[in-house]
Amino acid sequence: MIRWGILGCGDVCERKSGPAFQRVPRSALVAVMRRDGDKARDFAARHGVARAYDDADALLADPEVDAVYVATPPSSHADLALRVARAKKPCYVEKPMATTVAEAEAMRAAFAAADVPLFVAYYRRALPRFLAVRDALPEIGPVRLARVSLGRTVRPEERSPETVSWRVRPEIAGGGHFVDLACHTLDLLDFLLGPLEHVQGRADNQAGLYAAEDAVVATFRCGATLGAGAWSFAAHGRWDEVSLIGARGQIDFATFDDVPVRVTTEGGTRTLAIAHPAHIQKPLITNIVAQLHGEGACASTGDTAIRTTQVMASILARHP
Repeated sequence: MIRWGILGCGDVCERKSGPAFQRVPRSALVAVMRRDGDKARDFAARHGVARAYDDADALLADPEVDAVYVATPPSSHADLALRVARAKKPCYVEKPMATTVAEAEAMRAAFAAADVPLFVAYYRRALPRFLAVRDALPEIGPVRLARVSLGRTVRPEERSPETVSWRVRPEIAGGGHFVDLACHTLDLLDFLLGPLEHVQGRADNQAGLYAAEDAVVATFRCGATLGAGAWSFAAHGRWDEVSLIGARGQIDFATFDDVPVRVTTEGGTRTLAIAHPAHIQKPLITNIVAQLHGEGACASTGDTAIRTTQVMASILARHP
């Protein structure tokens, strides 16, 4: 049994990840931590967790915690992960891996020195829907082009400095919604097509509502595939589109929206309606637990995630 502790049992842990640790075979959630001890104890009581802490080092010193999930905002990922490495315990870190490339490199080096694994929550690498996209790639032939487009309107709370989310405060999130959301798509392209190279980008703050970028464009290359992306978080409408265009067909899907995958070839178009699990991180956590038991390998590690951190840094390099 792999016994897990969580540092930062907030909103993400309520449904996306927390319950999965208890539902994966040979895995158990035994301890949680938040700086607000009352909230930690409330989470523990509602989810059937034995122990709650308000101090990270206390959880790390718990001899019954075998592995640690860092689920805090990105600005604390590096600090907490380095503490986990010093405790010589495997670590699963929320995405994005860190706020800077230097932090990510320090994390990877620390776990390599400690000889314990580091995993990152790019859980789309394990979701059946996107595994089906990967399996369909041979049908469309060599992929020539990758197109990405994501749009969201301004959220009401973003119109006031008093209510703006930490997700658009660069000192906490490392950027804005681009960093929070686009990292999933960029990492997924890395998984499907290979590492992104020759990355260039341009970012802007068009609405002027907060310090982070709200509009981004980028170009890149994945092996022989040329790619381009555009992301807007202050425009009219909502869209979520990824197209992989090959020599013999095309695959269209969404990174976030719950819509079927479309595979188009000379024989026509077929749709793949593949539901996500109730706890969306469960497939990746299943893979992590299997690796910790010496069975198989997880597809999202510090080595793969640092590439996504580097890609985002390259895209945002020209944004002040």
